[in-house]
Amino acid sequence: MSFDWEEFLDSYIQTVGELKIKLRGVRKQYLKKGVYSPIEFVTGRVKRRESILKKARMRGYTRDNLTEMEDIAGVRIMVQFVEDIWDVLELLRKRNDFKIIEERDYINNQKASGYRSYHVIIQYPIDTIDGFKVINAEIQIRTLAMNFWATIEHSLNYKYGGLIPEDVKLRLSNAAREAASLDVEMSSIREEIQEAQLLFDSPQARADFKKEHGEEDELW
Repeated sequence: MSFDWEEFLDSYIQTVGELKIKLRGVRKQYLKKGVYSPIEFVTGRVKRRESILKKARMRGYTRDNLTEMEDIAGVRIMVQFVEDIWDVLELLRKRNDFKIIEERDYINNQKASGYRSYHVIIQYPIDTIDGFKVINAEIQIRTLAMNFWATIEHSLNYKYGGLIPEDVKLRLSNAAREAASLDVEMSSIREEIQEAQLLFDSPQARADFKKEHGEEDELW
């Protein structure tokens, strides 16, 4: 009997969709109150079939225990400052619509490659026409600088099949240090940046922009 991938992945697609709506809603609540949101934006994806099979072969998953894989459903929360990561983490810990089962701190415990991020593994309950299910999902929290570096590393790993040449690895390592340095510098002027952004997002600023340009920018 063939494996029905579409049916299997439907629950993960639903999970990612619901989590994105909820977490984006958190950001909107902050902005409506006129206060700084630690969440900059939220993205999500469901692992492709090929990626699932590759990881299953590497980690020994079978059809019988494939639901134990933790990152088939993945959501990424982007923040501006390292400090925001801990604020978002507290928000997640206080929620009662899912259960955190594991946390992995790759910021204070940076990977040898230079990778930095904070991973939260959750169990998320969903209702389907076939009944109640609990789905494993991974939420990653990272700064824009961390994400830029991680995206480049991911692309290079794909290009070289996981065997990145040593000279490129060295450059990546140097870039990781620069990205970490950028996060430190941005944190040093965090208050000034936040004040400027709140001022720019104010109703008066929007009105001034519309008056000057004739229409509102898509950022509004």
